[in-house]
Amino acid sequence: MPSKPASKVTMLDVAEQCGVSYQTVSRVINNSPGVSAKTRRQVLKVIDTLGYHPNHFARGLKTRRSSILEVITFGVETYIPRELMVAMGRAAQSTGYSLMFTDVKSEDREEESRVLANVNSGLCDGAILTSPVESRLYQELLDNPPDIPLVHIRNQPGSSFPSVIIDQVAGERLAVTHLLEMGHRQIAEISGPLRFHEAFTRHETFVATLAAAGLSPLASQESNEWMAGDGYQAACALLSRQQHFTALVVSNDYLALGAILALKEYGLRVPEDVSVVGFDDAPESAYFIPPLTTVHQDYEALGQQSIQYLVDLINNSDIPSHQRVLAPRLIKRQSVRNIV
Repeated sequence: MPSKPASKVTMLDVAEQCGVSYQTVSRVINNSPGVSAKTRRQVLKVIDTLGYHPNHFARGLKTRRSSILEVITFGVETYIPRELMVAMGRAAQSTGYSLMFTDVKSEDREEESRVLANVNSGLCDGAILTSPVESRLYQELLDNPPDIPLVHIRNQPGSSFPSVIIDQVAGERLAVTHLLEMGHRQIAEISGPLRFHEAFTRHETFVATLAAAGLSPLASQESNEWMAGDGYQAACALLSRQQHFTALVVSNDYLALGAILALKEYGLRVPEDVSVVGFDDAPESAYFIPPLTTVHQDYEALGQQSIQYLVDLINNSDIPSHQRVLAPRLIKRQSVRNIV
């Protein structure tokens, strides 16, 4: 017999295929508690296999929920890694939610008004707020929080708001300490734009970690933005000072890619003349020439935990507000040389 069209597949079909009750399928679709993780995964897998499409409109009328989560970003190409966006999408789907991305251009009053209207309209059940920089809209959301739950990501450490961050202090210490252990004492830096919380924290930690070892930065150059061209320009500015350094700490991997090209054009080899450490462990960093030593930020965990935290708040508003801090790790490749 031909398979049933997806539009005709019902919750009863899903329940029968899974060997569970209609009510269990309903609880999974409505993201209600009382279903084991194993059963939830099984039901979601069968829903995907059968192509079942819940009637979100009818369900929304009954539950007063939209089953939509909003992610508010500030300049998506620069401010939020694509790996994180993919991870949040997967995590939302696994909990029965759809994800809507809203990108806000800096200080656009009309756009800010639209975003504020959206989060107060009931269109979404909750929102993830990326807050790597200070902005008028972000402050407005802090001062006048909407009725829906908000979870902040990439905001400042120590925040009292529900949030999930990766420990930037620990990550930068890993990078600098590794260079010190490899014998480097003349260490320079290309920082990210210091208006970003993460870039500022990494820069401050860079200086503090060297100071704890009785050293000062040989030189530091702030980049304009986060891309390879910005790293190239920052490295050229650094090299034009004609200060000799044996190692370079760079605030992200794309900046490091541009910096490596600038070093090559100045006749310097990596790692023979200058060791380079990046940050983020971007997917391409393993294929740089040479493959880049870098600090891995677990965007999969950040995406999963931020979505799960938000869903937990939607289901239980009494959960205490806290900040979850994820640990980074150092990935050693071929861009650092031991000079001891």
